[in-house]
Amino acid sequence: MNKIALCVEYIGTNYCGWQRQSHCDSVQAQVEKALSSIAAHPVDVHCAGRTDTGVHSVGQIVHFETSVSRPNKAWVQGVNTQLPDDVRIRWAKEVEDDFHARFSAVARQYRYVIYNREVHSAVLNGRVTWEPYKLDESLMNAAAQSLIGENDFSSFRASACQASHAMREVQSIKVSRKGDFIFIDIQANAFLHHMVRNIAGTLVEVGKKHQSVNWVADLLLAKDRTLAAATAPASGLYFVNAIYPQELQIPQVALDEVLWQ
Repeated sequence: MNKIALCVEYIGTNYCGWQRQSHCDSVQAQVEKALSSIAAHPVDVHCAGRTDTGVHSVGQIVHFETSVSRPNKAWVQGVNTQLPDDVRIRWAKEVEDDFHARFSAVARQYRYVIYNREVHSAVLNGRVTWEPYKLDESLMNAAAQSLIGENDFSSFRASACQASHAMREVQSIKVSRKGDFIFIDIQANAFLHHMVRNIAGTLVEVGKKHQSVNWVADLLLAKDRTLAAATAPASGLYFVNAIYPQELQIPQVALDEVLWQ
């Protein structure tokens, strides 16, 4: 059997998330259907990080096993001919037998995009989160720094989260602005369900000056989801990278490849 890793890019607006579902269309279902067509046998894929309904990706990593041999170019070009226009394979490469898209990853990176203008954009609808209230990104960035390190993120965890505990290590977080766009870039060893969107919603309240910079640190200590802000919309969230040990030679997506940087 050959083990192949793929990088998948997608706009999640039309899908009920990454994971295959019996009642609705998913990105995983589309990718598996296309791969099965090219491989000429049923294919199951495993991903680095599941994304929710409406969430996008520029660097989702998956792997699958196949008994057939194809050039990497064929896996990319062939599979893309079978995919809808909002899902694309960026690259393919053969990996070692012990590689696993999820368990071999040491960190994940997300970007949350806020369109901070009085009037929303028609062409960006569904691809960013619109916030008409003028945000102070410097206050948001200052507040976000209290999240760095290994902490209990219960205050930023969805009630439906199935993780066994809420301890996660945020390795970096930065809030920046370019024109009307505000970016929240966050990297952690792993994420809880809705963790990035809950953090984003909370930082927006700081950016509006409805809450102080110290509020985020207080929420972290409180470990109480009911005290934090509402969950930010899925439309602004992008899975950017799964990060692997260097020796595995898994390509990374540069942040400036993400739209609007």
